[in-house]
Amino acid sequence: MKISTKGRYGLTIMIELAKNFGEGPVSLKAIAQANDLSEHYLEQLIAPLRNAGLVKSIRGAYGGYILANEPSKITAGDVIRVLEGPIILVEGIEDEEPAKKELWIRIRDAIKNVLDNTTIEDLANHTEYGESDAYMFYI
Repeated sequence: MKISTKGRYGLTIMIELAKNFGEGPVSLKAIAQANDLSEHYLEQLIAPLRNAGLVKSIRGAYGGYILANEPSKITAGDVIRVLEGPIILVEGIEDEEPAKKELWIRIRDAIKNVLDNTTIEDLANHTEYGESDAYMFYI
């Protein structure tokens, strides 16, 4: 499984919204500028996140987007599944010999475990130099 820019930038949007949670809406323009990303591309990603109920849009001059729930209740897995689809490591796994099938299942489950146990709050609180609450990622 390869996570594309859709998943990576979608997580960027969610992390930025988490950093501003409770402080009002954030515009996609501000997110794009802060992360040197295309605002047009972020507009394409926000629609599925909104349709999935992960973000809410606020209209008006000071509008933008907010998280639909607390950052601690949204996982990286929620975002990745909306933007990338189901987490599948190998297609046609049912045709594999038992030993290889077991390997692919264990790897898939490890990836799912990391994504489903990493919240947007965890990612928003993580710093570049690991100065957060010692949050570690293990696969």
